[in-house]
Amino acid sequence: MTRPAILMPRPMLPGVIAALEDRFELHRLWERPDEDAYLAEIGRRIRGMAVSTLAGRIDESWFDRLPALEVVANFGVGYDNVDVKAAAARGIVVTNTPGVLDEEVADLTLGLLLATVRRIPQADRYLRAGRWTDAPFPLSPTLRGRRVGILGLGAIGKAVARRLEAFGTTVAYHGRSRQEDVAYDYHGSPVALAAACDVLIILVPGGSKTRHLVDGDVLRALGPNGILINVARGSVVDQQALIAALRDGTILSAGLDVFENEPHVPPELSANPDVVLLPHIGSASQATRAAMGGLVVDNLVAWFETGRAITPVAETAGDAGSQG
Repeated sequence: MTRPAILMPRPMLPGVIAALEDRFELHRLWERPDEDAYLAEIGRRIRGMAVSTLAGRIDESWFDRLPALEVVANFGVGYDNVDVKAAAARGIVVTNTPGVLDEEVADLTLGLLLATVRRIPQADRYLRAGRWTDAPFPLSPTLRGRRVGILGLGAIGKAVARRLEAFGTTVAYHGRSRQEDVAYDYHGSPVALAAACDVLIILVPGGSKTRHLVDGDVLRALGPNGILINVARGSVVDQQALIAALRDGTILSAGLDVFENEPHVPPELSANPDVVLLPHIGSASQATRAAMGGLVVDNLVAWFETGRAITPVAETAGDAGSQG
């Protein structure tokens, strides 16, 4: 029996490549000198895709060239790199990798928060520059007594909240609706949440619905003692408004793992000594990335063996089965 043809536009983890090659007819698009010509040659046979953000936007321009496409397996819990509305209109199922990265991202979030509040990277640079022999490092702000707001209390948000409880902080949240089984205070808007706290942690998905959800109004509500932590998507924050807020003292500081135009970081942020910047490493441990890659493979195998994906995203989670 002919194995289903799978397209991988850009390289993924070696383990993912090996596992897919063992089960499918895998086409490595990045190895082809003329990608358009190659897609014209094999596009009509492609039934599945394995993608990450490195592949860019997966949208109508791809779907037009892959008329037999049934499933797009995305590497990551966020899937704003895939046009799910266009996929759903064509009966294409999109999957992501939830669950396996929740604890890792929550750990990183707390590390970024502590690094930002206690100015850990700045202290490291101070020591390495030989300045400790001249004077002690300046006193930092503290996490003690802070009120933390979580924007997006999903699985990762709840994992972050559990960790924050151990630090003795007060936790509140905002989301699309109040969660009846959650004891934390709920606020009806991002502005209201920011006004009620002095640390705002962003954990909502990216995409058009959340673009610039954190804008100048939210930052002003957070206030001059406020700290912004973003481990979600750079698009959620109005980056120019954030740059202005940091410059003008509207907020105290920020810890950012994500940016609007990755991997490019504005010089106004990279040169600012009051912010902590990370190169989008929220889930970037060896164990977690291996688990994410395994779920990409498992989704494709399940789809072609049973007609059902393991973790389809809500927008495309229909009952359509594979075509055999």
